[in-house]
Amino acid sequence: MKKYVVTGGAGFIGSHIVEHLTKEGNEVVVLDNLRTGFKKNLEGFNVSYHNVDIRQAEDVMKHVEGADAVFNLAALVSVPESLEKINECISINTLGTINILDAARKTGNCKVVLSSSAANYGNNPVSPKIETMTPEPLTPYSITKLDGEYYLDMYRNEFKVPTTSLRYFNVFGPRQNPKSAYAAVVPIFIINALQNKPLIIYGDGEQTRDFIYVKDVVAANIFASQQGKGVYNVALGQSTSVKQLAEHIIKITNSKSKIQFLETRSGDIKHSMANPNKFNELGFKPKWTIEDGLSETIKFYDRELSSKILM
Repeated sequence: MKKYVVTGGAGFIGSHIVEHLTKEGNEVVVLDNLRTGFKKNLEGFNVSYHNVDIRQAEDVMKHVEGADAVFNLAALVSVPESLEKINECISINTLGTINILDAARKTGNCKVVLSSSAANYGNNPVSPKIETMTPEPLTPYSITKLDGEYYLDMYRNEFKVPTTSLRYFNVFGPRQNPKSAYAAVVPIFIINALQNKPLIIYGDGEQTRDFIYVKDVVAANIFASQQGKGVYNVALGQSTSVKQLAEHIIKITNSKSKIQFLETRSGDIKHSMANPNKFNELGFKPKWTIEDGLSETIKFYDRELSSKILM
């Protein structure tokens, strides 16, 4: 049995990593101050939960001691909020990550896997995005995620702490919060389609994204905890337009929803697609198609609506 620490483990992606690790019979420690996570996401899992902010260096050190790996998902994750609270974003995303690296360094032979972001590429029009491109972060959120990547590299090179950073593209799946002010498009579309409400698209709907199901992101984290170093894109390497996504969801849910187009929002990136070859050549292969992932996600939200959890 191995010991794993998941920071932000009560959140969307973190709770899926926790679910996988506990099913494998590991000792799993969750550190989450519930800023955006929910205790209900951990129900039924055999975990040791602690209400800890990763800025609390002594608490982080105590809980990471003896761990085989730390999956660092704790972060200020909202781009708009990061612009409003720059200092807080830096203290959580950058200084908090340094606390985790220090704890891993002290415990010895403890791998740190950072959840980073495709936002690090900014508005660079080159597509698909490849890890060797010069980063062009545009917000405190993406700047601090890039900071984290650089600190992971530094701790690996200077202090021999094994590290890997994963740049997620558009992750979707069960437990993604549709009520957040900054909610992702997939849960919003699904909830509205299940209720035959309009699916609203900002712009012409031809903007594209590289969607990846959360279970593949879990597999990417587990794989990265065992091999690899540096930065890797985590995505399918497929381009799907937002209009196509809406049409997929309407079809799968057999919804009467109509698509409505509104004016483009300022700051929205037109096209985002990954070149995932670097990670794939290391040995990682996604298993979920977008359609299969959407089907599973729709089942989840249908149950949530039926039980009035989302009403």
